[in-house]
Amino acid sequence: MKLQSFAVNRTLLSFDDGTEIYFSYETPVAGYSNKLGYVKTNTWYSSTTTRHINRYLNDAWGTSTVSELKVTEVDQSVINNLIREYIPNRY
Repeated sequence: MKLQSFAVNRTLLSFDDGTEIYFSYETPVAGYSNKLGYVKTNTWYSSTTTRHINRYLNDAWGTSTVSELKVTEVDQSVINNLIREYIPNRY
């Protein structure tokens, strides 16, 4: 497991199997898993969090526009469940 902070309010939690959980502030809002591919929450938090999500996805794919990406919008519970798989009883 690896925790990487990109800025005060942007953090990436990576696991050995390639799963990633991306946090904006303290909220998990996007990520990657081998089963789901890239996902982002369908819950709107703020324009800043939206920018954080787009930046994570753009950096992951090396592109400047999220519209080019194959990203699935999912319910917030899907992202929370990714965390539960690795850290039970946390989210």
